[in-house]
Amino acid sequence: MNITLNKKNTQNIQSSVEIIILNKVKHLCKNKKEVLDNINFLKKSFNTHFDMKNSKLYVSCLKVKDENIKTAISTAIKFLKNIKIENINIDIIQCKNELNIQTIVEGLVLGNYEFLKYKSSQNKENIKNIEIITCKSEKEKTQLESDLKKALIICNSVNYTKDIVNSSPEDYYPQIMADDAQEIAKSKNITCKIFGEDYLKDNNMNAMYSVGIASPHESKLIHLTYKAKNPIAKIVLVGKGVTYDTGGMSLKRGDGMVSMKCDKAGGASVMGVIHALGCLNLPFEVHGIVGAVENMIGGDAYKPDDILKAANGKTIEVTNTDAEGRLVLADCLHYAQKNIKDFDYIFDLATLTGASIGAFGGYTTAVMGYSEKLKKRILKASKKSGELVGFLPFNDYLEKLLESSVADFVNTSPNKNGAAITASLFLSKFIKNKNKKKWLHFDIAGPSYRKEVWAYNSYGATGVAVRLLIKFMEDLKK
Repeated sequence: MNITLNKKNTQNIQSSVEIIILNKVKHLCKNKKEVLDNINFLKKSFNTHFDMKNSKLYVSCLKVKDENIKTAISTAIKFLKNIKIENINIDIIQCKNELNIQTIVEGLVLGNYEFLKYKSSQNKENIKNIEIITCKSEKEKTQLESDLKKALIICNSVNYTKDIVNSSPEDYYPQIMADDAQEIAKSKNITCKIFGEDYLKDNNMNAMYSVGIASPHESKLIHLTYKAKNPIAKIVLVGKGVTYDTGGMSLKRGDGMVSMKCDKAGGASVMGVIHALGCLNLPFEVHGIVGAVENMIGGDAYKPDDILKAANGKTIEVTNTDAEGRLVLADCLHYAQKNIKDFDYIFDLATLTGASIGAFGGYTTAVMGYSEKLKKRILKASKKSGELVGFLPFNDYLEKLLESSVADFVNTSPNKNGAAITASLFLSKFIKNKNKKKWLHFDIAGPSYRKEVWAYNSYGATGVAVRLLIKFMEDLKK
């Protein structure tokens, strides 16, 4: 799909279907207004009506907000793909408002995404050319071109992230994740280090090592670094990269195991951000740490009642091997703080708890941490990027649930109330005091993978947090 800008008027464009987003019909000609009124076109958002004679596709959108506009455009793309239209145009002016290029492109590119890797007969791309008509824009041509380039980079990185998460566990395991990281490092200003299990053992990273011990695939610690010239801030991103999660000896039920390829979504999103930074040239130093492991069962698997000594010297009583992500992150967070000096922010991303879905539903990332100022910055980035976040509060009463009689603490409490918060509090044990105000935990269990079409997201992976974190960085730049 080739997206370009065009200064021509839509009336001068031949052999192309125009997408028109409507929240009112009163300005249309009498005949068209009657047709749309007769089919209750504006009864709800995202209805479609194709005027074949005039090559116009109308999409209803009652709320003229960016997220609704993206969904309307996505709806149009899906409709036109089904009827095998090759050439499309959309005016940057819709509902009497000038849209952001980012909004249009996200609707087009993210709405067009399909994961067809394992289909025996793959549908060829029907839509070949899309022109964004800018003749009525108030922005300069160079600004529009820059906006288009940036939007395409970000959307392609989101879709790159989706591909990683959607890939089958039989052919996407820690070594493949490490290989992909090394491919990313071929971009300008990016380097990559990969460490295997010998490194984990030598550096007392026993929590992460134990999670992957029963897998035939060696665990990998991935360290990607993007560094611009004269960076204005240093940011550390740590991602849970569990390429498949059986639950270990605390085995998941069969239906609970389906879709556990999505347990690498945190690591995939970290890689997606670095993937985008290689082209965006933002003025930062960003470290991406991914703990890539596979949580399997076997005679050598770690077990409930095991006592693990993490890299920071703390001991952990294992009460549930299905609470493995926090063990991986514990050692990765310690590695980051030990090896990366003087950073300004440290965020971890993980499909950590079903409890976060219970708290916010399946579409919102649960964010936790000690800095209210930092949470406000993330909320601001959330509103601009369209990626939903919600905040859960820490308290001393829930922290007591992590106490162990035989170790420093347990990896999960028998009291399941507030489980998303206690999981985050567990991670806080591995954040040094001097870094607690720099740290936030992002539980992406809900929005990272949906077994449904959701707004402009297709079935499966969503590439969550890539746009959110890029927007956070853009705001820091300002």
